[in-house]
Amino acid sequence: MPTSSIDGIELSLFQSRVQAVCDEMGVVLRRAAFSPNIKDRLDYSCAVFDSHGGLFGQAAHIPVHLGSMAYAMADIVKRFVWQPDDLVLLNDPYLGGTHLPDVTAINPVFHAEQLVGFVACRAHHADIGAEQPGSMPVSTSLAEEGVVIAPLLTRRGGKLTDAAKRLFDRLSQERHDQAESYDADARLGDFFAQFSANHIGVRRLVALCDRLGRVGFDARVDALNAYAERLARDALGVIPPGAYEFSDVMDGDGFGQEDVAIRALITVGDGAVEVDFSSTDSQVPGNINCPLPVTAASVFYVFRCLMPEHTPACAGAFAPIRITTRRGSLVDARPGAAVAAGNVETSMRIVDVLLGALAQALPGLIPAASQGTMNNVAMGSRAAGRRWDYYETLAGGSGACAAGPGADVIHSHMTNTLNTPVESLETHYPLRILRYAIRTGSGGSGLHHGGAGLIREFEFLEPTEVTLLTERRRRGPWGLAGGAPGRPGRNLLDGRELPGKIHFHAAAGSRLRIETPGGGGYGSAD
Repeated sequence: MPTSSIDGIELSLFQSRVQAVCDEMGVVLRRAAFSPNIKDRLDYSCAVFDSHGGLFGQAAHIPVHLGSMAYAMADIVKRFVWQPDDLVLLNDPYLGGTHLPDVTAINPVFHAEQLVGFVACRAHHADIGAEQPGSMPVSTSLAEEGVVIAPLLTRRGGKLTDAAKRLFDRLSQERHDQAESYDADARLGDFFAQFSANHIGVRRLVALCDRLGRVGFDARVDALNAYAERLARDALGVIPPGAYEFSDVMDGDGFGQEDVAIRALITVGDGAVEVDFSSTDSQVPGNINCPLPVTAASVFYVFRCLMPEHTPACAGAFAPIRITTRRGSLVDARPGAAVAAGNVETSMRIVDVLLGALAQALPGLIPAASQGTMNNVAMGSRAAGRRWDYYETLAGGSGACAAGPGADVIHSHMTNTLNTPVESLETHYPLRILRYAIRTGSGGSGLHHGGAGLIREFEFLEPTEVTLLTERRRRGPWGLAGGAPGRPGRNLLDGRELPGKIHFHAAAGSRLRIETPGGGGYGSAD
């Protein structure tokens, strides 16, 4: 069936049906999961891909998850000879993952014995086997960050493979040895929640193929990609041709490397863009390094924001975007480098750099910098008989723009999660929230002020190990058009200032206070 025979109404219906499949996968995953990290904080993403690994649908989940899957999926699917009822798991950042806590489950979709596509979901597991609770350590190598899962055939013919059984034994054994059985079972239960989400995705895509036929299904996927590429080229064509350069720095890697620079040169012309990171600083000992799929996700996100809202979420939308890096740099680290914070912190700074460059090309359309960090808090205990792991990211202020002020206390850019509800946190863990408030006055001043960050204060009810991986603690997010920067964030333990990246042991009764950055202001107040 030629794509030209598919009218706009048919294509819109197909796009909506595909998105509904992804939405339903997300609902199933959330409802079936055990951990607050997934069921309350919503740290997961679902998407569907064609038979070659090209994205053609996703839910409105987490940009860093979805963009990295879109970039890496084609290489992943080439690694296997797929059969019905197969399942593959992976988290290796250098083979299609992001960082180790994000585990991806992939199932092929067969219709009439033919491979027609794939469904995938990615979810953050607070315990993936790192020595430090929360599996977000202050690390210097990938090996320190937990169990590395290279793309692993987990199920064949509907049955778990021996390799998968060994993996689950490894992930569960020490939990059963050291922890309450509920915690151990809940952690493995999150994996099976992902399997359930994919199962419903496979069923729904098979039903869609039954309705449209294989030829009709493939034609609509092709038409969706062609339509998305037209919209993308039209949107990028609005950017004046030229070269636009910007740089910004990471606070540091936690091991003495400070002001690590990310530099981008955006070249625009003929409805396409090239983003060149070749002059970015080299990778560092600490874990702020990025694997290339994470860098790509940040780039895709920024340019997707310039496209019309109705642009289909598919590979065609990213076809006009080219990315150039230098291997061994901060944004294209070599295998083995530590990357736990690259996924969550460096991805945010890449967005700031690209927006800074585009602000030169599109004055008045680009906002000031948002908080520029996910404020990662990981904690737990390895005490005998009481093992627990907790992880969350915290909201902050978004940047103001020409149209108005930034939003207060919101997750922005590469994250799309929630703060863990106080009730859930205090129910599951030996923690108490003493204060949870807007950090008034933290947004940058200007004609329009930046959004405010938040204050969240934890009290530890028993001895606890804590890891903080945070940014924008040394300088605040930049303002635009004369607007002032937002206030930097702060980390305090019992009133004592802590560095942005630290691992420590807190005594029972100690209090950890996180003050997140405000967004940059826009325009001169004069």
